[in-house]
Amino acid sequence: MEPLTQMACVACRPGEPTVSEEESREYLMQLPDWHVTTETDIPHLARAFTFADFVSALAFTNRVGALAEQEGHHPALLTEWGRVTVSWWTHAIGGLHRNDFILAARTDALYAEHP
Repeated sequence: MEPLTQMACVACRPGEPTVSEEESREYLMQLPDWHVTTETDIPHLARAFTFADFVSALAFTNRVGALAEQEGHHPALLTEWGRVTVSWWTHAIGGLHRNDFILAARTDALYAEHP
């Protein structure tokens, strides 16, 4: 399987299928720190990232926000002192799309770059 960080996001429109459980398992093999959680009956891909302080957490939040704007796909972001929780899901289909896994991998890459 091609690395998620090298895959391109595609436009996702209402009515497109969500990823299958098998696809989800395969993608999660590349995202060991992420997990699927369900909120209001909708699966989300979530991970908490840790930081030394609030300023670092906020800087990371802003970097994830810039990535989201670039891709036109927006996660839920919870910024706290020393911690940022990121949740990706595709609003248009009410579940998980391959794009969510791609952006989770790119979020990991942003985290790996933080000082």
